Amino acid sequence: MKTAKFAVLLLAVWAAGCGKKEEKEAEPVPLVQVTPAAGGSIRRLIQADAVLYPRNQASVVPKISAPVRVMYVNRGDHVREGQLLALLESRDLAAAEAESKAQYDQAESNYKSTTAATVPEEVVKAQTDVQANKEAMDAAQKVYESRQKLYQEGALARKLVDDADVAYVQARSQYETAKQHLDTLQSVAKQEQIKAAAAQVDTAKAHHQGAQAQLSYAEIRSPISGVIADRAVYPGEMANAGTPLLTVMDNTSVVARATIPQSQASLVKVGAAATITQTDTTEGVSGKVTVVSPAVDPNSTTIQVWVEAANPQEKLKPGVTVHVSIVAATIANAVLVPPAALLPSEEGGTQVIVVSADSVAHARKVEVGARETDKVQILSGLKPGEQVVTVGGLGVENGAKVTIEKPGAAEKEES
Repeated sequence: MKTAKFAVLLLAVWAAGCGKKEEKEAEPVPLVQVTPAAGGSIRRLIQADAVLYPRNQASVVPKISAPVRVMYVNRGDHVREGQLLALLESRDLAAAEAESKAQYDQAESNYKSTTAATVPEEVVKAQTDVQANKEAMDAAQKVYESRQKLYQEGALARKLVDDADVAYVQARSQYETAKQHLDTLQSVAKQEQIKAAAAQVDTAKAHHQGAQAQLSYAEIRSPISGVIADRAVYPGEMANAGTPLLTVMDNTSVVARATIPQSQASLVKVGAAATITQTDTTEGVSGKVTVVSPAVDPNSTTIQVWVEAANPQEKLKPGVTVHVSIVAATIANAVLVPPAALLPSEEGGTQVIVVSADSVAHARKVEVGARETDKVQILSGLKPGEQVVTVGGLGVENGAKVTIEKPGAAEKEES
């Protein structure tokens, strides 16, 4: 009886031991994929949302109020700088321009006549008068001298001498007056007449140029090359001075205007490389920083940054929201791991799972620095060359035994 009980007891102990052994062997060993922490360079990126604007934009505003006679473009049309876009009613302006042109021609003709004929004729006449008066004075002087001599000899009466003296004085006065007139004409009058004629020409020319300018305002031309983004009126409607008639956008390049925190703005420099990405795609367009605002927005305490990029096919449309990534700096000799290696720590923060040479997992708390799409900088807690888990690390306990699986092995087994 005792032997039977002892046998039963041994059987129970053996059964219990076998159950524990089977239970222990049933625990699976985690399969993980690892990659070594690498040393290299990484870019410090400053990212923000932005709104796209055209590089250049012009609202075409007429300078005169007139009905639209012809409209040559519509929305979406590409135009060149200086291209005729619209024509306003201008028959009254054309008549005013023709009148001013006639006045200008008349002033020029008068100027040519004054310089070539009028003034020279007056000078010649004055010279002739001087010569004639001089000859008359010389003749009167000879008569006076002759009579004076005869009077002294007693052959002539005193009255005749006095008459000859009066005639001589008059002739000399006329000569001096004619000579003074000639001098004045040559020194002052001639120049003043020419100046007056030239001033009339200048006045008529300025009036004509003003009329030409008014007439040219009826031709609405594009100030820049680009695409018509808006057209406010149609032929026959009134175009009002000071009210935009057309809007032209230059979309060959676009500018993304982003606002970034003041703490990051000091890292951004004009000329820094950047990427513009649309929200509905992952494709980026390379650009560069062109403007870093020197002033801080007092309401949001942010700084505006402009990133310009080429847009040759005009895929980027002004007005849409995009994402910009600005390269603030390039960090050399950094410890780098894939983003998949980062796991949340139970104590808060970030950790990675490091697999030692004996295939034991060790949870390592790390400090993260710069980030890119395919790599992350580790500031502390990891050395280059250490193996970190990139696949299968979630749920692995610290100190657990793991099996390292080569990338692609699972896919091969399934196939």
